[in-house]
Amino acid sequence: MGLRKVIAILGPTGSGKSELALCVARGLAGEVVNCDSLQIYRYFNIGTAKLPPEARQGIPHHLIDILDPDQVFTAGEYARLGRRVLDEISMRGRLPVLAGGTGFYLRALIDGLFPGPQRDQALRDRLAAREIRHPGSLHRLLRRFDPHAAARIHSRDLPKVTRALEVCLITRRPVTELFQQGRDALGGYETLKIGLSPPRDLLYEKLDKRTRQMFEAGLIEEVRGILSRGFALAVKPFESHGYRQAIQFLNGELKLEEAIFYAQRNTRRYAKRQMTWFRQEPGIEWFSGFGDDTGIQQAVLDRARGFLASSHM
Repeated sequence: MGLRKVIAILGPTGSGKSELALCVARGLAGEVVNCDSLQIYRYFNIGTAKLPPEARQGIPHHLIDILDPDQVFTAGEYARLGRRVLDEISMRGRLPVLAGGTGFYLRALIDGLFPGPQRDQALRDRLAAREIRHPGSLHRLLRRFDPHAAARIHSRDLPKVTRALEVCLITRRPVTELFQQGRDALGGYETLKIGLSPPRDLLYEKLDKRTRQMFEAGLIEEVRGILSRGFALAVKPFESHGYRQAIQFLNGELKLEEAIFYAQRNTRRYAKRQMTWFRQEPGIEWFSGFGDDTGIQQAVLDRARGFLASSHM
């Protein structure tokens, strides 16, 4: 029996992954599996560009709206749930179509996570104290020990910076080296990775427009609604672009136009970091355009049909 097939649609935010995944799933008897770390949360809809149910054209979507905003969720848990969903879809004779921009989730699902050391709270406390005394010092330290990891992790993402440093200091090896060894890779599947790479100026223009539209569509009201459900400002999804600025507006820290400006700027920066990550991901077949472009859709469908027709034992 040959390997089961899965198609992954990747790329930066705003590149049209959801639209392309829907097209592929519709054309190839598939079901969409979310690979976005924010769309897993309930109530976070506008700012995550979550495709509403009425726009899904009857195509089943999985791993969307599965958690409350205050629930902790790791890449390892995503990999466990994701693999179970892939098996369920495949057993129904359908094609799993992954779609999302969270590269770490994709890597955990396909390649597995490295067997890193357990957390060392005493070391973490020392690192936290150092960061308080010298803001930015942990990321600078990570650049010294593991430049590749430092390039992929934003300097303000202290949980990831701390974990990477913790692994480096305990194992005396770069976390990148350990991670590349992989662990518990996805077995029984062959994956076609499709990457969307729109021209940067057009992508940024689209992101700026989309961000403004999110505010006009009720992003601030959505945040008010989430808070009214009793969820705290400290829940992780509120750290994301757009939501953070909406909260700053509600707190009186930013005017509306300032909130939109900073949300646009930070979203563009995030898209750039995503492309940096995916460019280092092996085996991606790149298409230079947006996922809602009919020419791109047809080219991807043709490539996907060839992939499905091939057989590897």
